[in-house]
Amino acid sequence: MLPGVVVPSGGLPDVKQGECCSVTLVNNRAPVAVGTAALSRQEMLGLGLKGRGVCVLHTYMDHLWAFGDKSGPPVLPDAEGEGLEANGEEYEDDDTEEEEVEKCEEEEEEEEEEQRTPAEKTTGEACSGLEELSLTVQEEEREEEADPDDLKMPQEMMDALLLRCFLHALKSKVKKPELPLLTSTFLRIHMFSCCPSGKQLDIKKSSYKKLSRFLQTQRGLVRVRELSKGVESIVEVDWKHPELRGFSVPEEEADGEASPAPGGVEAEPPYHPPEITALYSVSSRLEPLFLDAKKRKGAILQPDEVRHIVTEYVKNNELVDENNKNYVTLDPTLCDCLLEKSEYHEVESLKWDDLFSRALGRMQECHQVVFPGRAPIRKKGRVEPIDVSVCSRGSNKKVTLIKNLDVYGLDPAAVATALQRRVQASSVLQPVPGSKDKVLVQIQGNQIHQVGNLLIDHYQIPRKYIQGLEKAPKSGKKK
Repeated sequence: MLPGVVVPSGGLPDVKQGECCSVTLVNNRAPVAVGTAALSRQEMLGLGLKGRGVCVLHTYMDHLWAFGDKSGPPVLPDAEGEGLEANGEEYEDDDTEEEEVEKCEEEEEEEEEEQRTPAEKTTGEACSGLEELSLTVQEEEREEEADPDDLKMPQEMMDALLLRCFLHALKSKVKKPELPLLTSTFLRIHMFSCCPSGKQLDIKKSSYKKLSRFLQTQRGLVRVRELSKGVESIVEVDWKHPELRGFSVPEEEADGEASPAPGGVEAEPPYHPPEITALYSVSSRLEPLFLDAKKRKGAILQPDEVRHIVTEYVKNNELVDENNKNYVTLDPTLCDCLLEKSEYHEVESLKWDDLFSRALGRMQECHQVVFPGRAPIRKKGRVEPIDVSVCSRGSNKKVTLIKNLDVYGLDPAAVATALQRRVQASSVLQPVPGSKDKVLVQIQGNQIHQVGNLLIDHYQIPRKYIQGLEKAPKSGKKK
């Protein structure tokens, strides 16, 4: 299925429908399945990588594989041209030749060792022992010289980073209505999100070792109280403190999703939200009303087009009420299309707004999704909103579930990673029950508020397309 295909940097291969092709895993070009292409490359891109991509004939670990020696697929690097000759055939690497050369050199050294005299051997061993001793002394001296700076500098830098994130969080993240605020929540949600890109905040590497010890040194800025046994909360902040007022928020926003991934991995390409348009399909009941506009059953129209066609029909048939132009007199066609049977003898005219709403209400709803650089995708029914919900998982632990991200072109794995960085909680991808190719994001805790901020502020998804944000926990003073 195409939704599970990882598109390489060079794009999809140029295949035609019915051509033989293979399926490989990431970082391994050894096929794990073979079959025929269900669509051409252009058709796959036109459908937005939805639906079936390959009609599979034979796969790894199927019944045909079971008749053989049941061996696993080889590991072949996926680098282009690596391990291939010009004609595409595999060739052996030069590692074997290098091993043979090393063996020959070792044999020659052994022969020379046997030919050396005992005195030469003793002298050589003594020299080698002196070299090892001098190297060991030099390494110890280097360690002694480097230890003080290596131990002090990271700790001092971590203390400075901790203070910076603390002031940044108080000045730009924490609001007065949120107090009292759990210190753990303050660290996990606010301070970690203020960490500059490319750096990692780790209190254990600071001189304080614990957040509680650090907050004790900031008594002039915040007041911490143990509201319940063993649980500390920030109950008061001195917003007029000179150190807080003098702190300037860095220009670069330190959002977790904007920071580069560890290991030098490049950041994901910028996301552009799709353009979603509500459409309506002409039903069999309303077909007589659209015949003059040459629109048959199944024709897809925008709401403005529907209003224009209905208006033209009313004007062409002179159905505007002469005494009150806000009303439209109903003729037999409008009665059959827009009225219920019980209304035939009771309703003789309708307001313009009622006329349009009844016409749209009796048409089949459709929608169009346009992603930048892709062909428009039209489907029946309303567009599915992103569903955000909270449920319990064993021992009454709360988890947040996010569904239908793929409808808006969002990569569930990327969203899960961004949320994990924001809230410092574990996240996993799970298949959607009853669906073969859809997955949902599950993250620990009630994170509806953070999910809403990520989708609306970062990904620019309109709020009307997100369902369940009203279930976010409300912040307020505890009595």
